[in-house]
Amino acid sequence: MLGIEEIGSYIPHGRISNYSRKEKFAITDQFIEEKIGVAEVSVKGKEEDTSDLCIKAYQNLRIKKDISADEIEVLIVVTQNPDYNIPHTSAILHGALEIPQKCACFDISLGCSGYVYALSIIQSFMNANGMKKGLLFTCDPYSKIIDPDDKNTSLLFGDGAAVTLISDNPAYTFGKFTFGTMGKDYKNLICQGNKLHMNGRAVFNFTAKVLPDDIQQVVKINNTSFDKIDKFVFHQGSKFIVDTLTKRVGLPSEKVIFNAKNFGNTVSSSIPIILETEIHDKSNKLILVSGFGVGLSWSSAVIKRV
Repeated sequence: MLGIEEIGSYIPHGRISNYSRKEKFAITDQFIEEKIGVAEVSVKGKEEDTSDLCIKAYQNLRIKKDISADEIEVLIVVTQNPDYNIPHTSAILHGALEIPQKCACFDISLGCSGYVYALSIIQSFMNANGMKKGLLFTCDPYSKIIDPDDKNTSLLFGDGAAVTLISDNPAYTFGKFTFGTMGKDYKNLICQGNKLHMNGRAVFNFTAKVLPDDIQQVVKINNTSFDKIDKFVFHQGSKFIVDTLTKRVGLPSEKVIFNAKNFGNTVSSSIPIILETEIHDKSNKLILVSGFGVGLSWSSAVIKRV
């Protein structure tokens, strides 16, 4: 049975403080702490590209888990900000990590919902092809496309990467997934002219309207109940979004995690960055994960400790 064996991540050392930009954007400490919940955003170095962040996440994974490149049978990268439009970033990583030629490599173009979608994709791909070990990378360095004068995006998004080792020796296995798309609203979170544009109010309204029902549904189809879920790991869109979901679904706040204060919303990496710690807490028997954003799209799942 396939599942999550281990996770590694990398957050660049560069930081931009949101407190230093209060006057520029006419914001208060209360706005920073209660609305966005992000004190500073992480920023990659000018010389770092998407694949570089992924490599550093992999190096951190290898500190915890002795992995042989020869064992890797599939390598997937979730990104919408690749090194190049052509070739796929997974091919660049394949060469850099010296993985055998027989390894399958492809990218997935998804944003904030991408990690949960990709868990289902890599599980299905590996099962269909009799594979035992795969690497799932997530990395979307939005600093490439953020306008530093745009309050809606520059205060919120940080750079980061994560890699999840999927194997037949898992710590957590996968339950059932939910998926959804509201494509008519795609313009509410879009990159045009190489700049990111976000209608923050519309994205919040979408999340507050759609996700509570989806969370109810994923609990139901996994034949469990809210009181049996030990942790709820939502995409770290903002503190206000996470707090709103917590209240609307009626969850105990101690079961819901917000950890983006010191680096920001890392897009598809926000969930695995949290899971990197949470999968080592043996009291977490069931964890609900839910990603939502670009598309507009969403996906949720329940993972279970072996």
